[in-house]
Amino acid sequence: MANVLATVDQRTNLVGENRLELLLFRINSMQLFAINVFKVKEVVKLPPLNAMPGSHPHISGVANIRGMSIPVIDLRSAIGFKPVPPDDTANMIITEYNRSVQGFLVGKVEHIINMTWSDIMPPPKTAGRNNYLTAITRIDYQGQSQLVSIIDVEKVLAEIVHYDISLSEGVLDESLLDKMPGRKILIVDDSSTARRQVRETLGQLGIEIIEASDGLQALHLLQKWRDEGKNVTKELLMMITDAEMPEMDGYKLTYEVRNDKAMADLFITLNTSLSGSFNNAMVEKVGCDRFISKFQPDLLVEVVQDRLKQILGK
Repeated sequence: MANVLATVDQRTNLVGENRLELLLFRINSMQLFAINVFKVKEVVKLPPLNAMPGSHPHISGVANIRGMSIPVIDLRSAIGFKPVPPDDTANMIITEYNRSVQGFLVGKVEHIINMTWSDIMPPPKTAGRNNYLTAITRIDYQGQSQLVSIIDVEKVLAEIVHYDISLSEGVLDESLLDKMPGRKILIVDDSSTARRQVRETLGQLGIEIIEASDGLQALHLLQKWRDEGKNVTKELLMMITDAEMPEMDGYKLTYEVRNDKAMADLFITLNTSLSGSFNNAMVEKVGCDRFISKFQPDLLVEVVQDRLKQILGK
C-alpha cells in the first residue's frame, strides 16, 4: 500500500464533477468498508502503539509516525463489532478530519475505486438511527457483486471527542438577537451527527433549521419552493452544505443552484471536514460564498451573523 495514495493530489479534478474515490478496506474477513480518499493522508502497516492510560476505550494507543504522535482508534470496536487483537494483516489509515489527525486501526486494505456520487446511496432506513454508515454502494469486485459500507467517521469521532456547542465570550452579537428568530437556514449533510451539531449550535440563536440528508434532496426542496412561487433567497438566510454526500455532492448542488436564475443569489456556505486549502479552491470554482471547517461553533455563528448584517445593511 506504500504507493496507493501517491497520486492523491492528481485526483482533485474528480471533486466538483460529482465524482469521488473510495479507499476500500476490511475490518473483518467478510465485509468491505470504505472512506473517501480525500480524508486519507497515508496508509501504513500498524506500527507499535504506546498505551494511553485513561483514554477512551476505542483508542488503542498512540503511534509515532515520523515524530508525530497520532491517536489510533480501533475502528472495529468503534462501530460496534467485538474487538479482536490485530494480526499481520492490520493496517493504520491516517486521516485528517476537522483540522485533527488520527489513525484508524483496520484489517486488510484493498485498493482505491473511482465512483460517481449518483452510485452512492443512503443506508436503508431499516438500519436504524444508530448505525455508523453515511452511505452504501455496490461494486463488482473479485468477480462478484459486493456491498460496500461507507463509514460515518464524524459519528465515530463525535462519540470519542466531545463537541462543545458553547460559544466563546464576545462571539454573540447582542444587537442581532432579536433579528434571528424566524430566520431559516437549510443544512445539507449526510451525517446525522454533523446535522445535529450544526442544529444545536444555531438553535441557540433562535434560528429555524431545515434539514436535508443529501444534495439531491436539497435541490428538489429548493426547486419545489421555486415552483410554488416562493423567493428562495428570501425564504432562507443561507444554505450550509457538506461537500461529500450520496447522490449529489455539495459542489454539484452549488453549481445547480448558481445556474438557476430563480435561486442563483442564495448565500451558500460550504461546511466540511475536508482540507481547507483544497476547499478554498473549490469554493472559488463552483461559487460558494464562504467556506468553514466543521465543528467550530464560534466560526459558524460568526458566518451566520455576518450574513444577517449583510442583509440588514449593517
